[in-house]
Amino acid sequence: MRMVVGAALGLTLVSTTPAMAQSCFDLWYNRNSIFKAAGYCFTTSQAIQTFGNAGCLYDDEREVPLSANQRRQVQAIRAQERAYGCNY
Repeated sequence: MRMVVGAALGLTLVSTTPAMAQSCFDLWYNRNSIFKAAGYCFTTSQAIQTFGNAGCLYDDEREVPLSANQRRQVQAIRAQERAYGCNY
């Protein structure tokens, strides 16, 4: 078993699959990167500061045109965030 420390949020995450282990920030960043690439307009200051809203097209996350694979990725990331107790 490998331990990964999420320095950005001070969380300790334990995973049996090191390649899959990510911090809460990493999960948040990866999830929102998918939405940014698809044109989502962020509302939180952290997301706007990180990704910006230049060229955004969709205010409602449900309207963002994601492929079935992207939606599965977002669902999997959210499941990991819940399992880790991430607060976003």
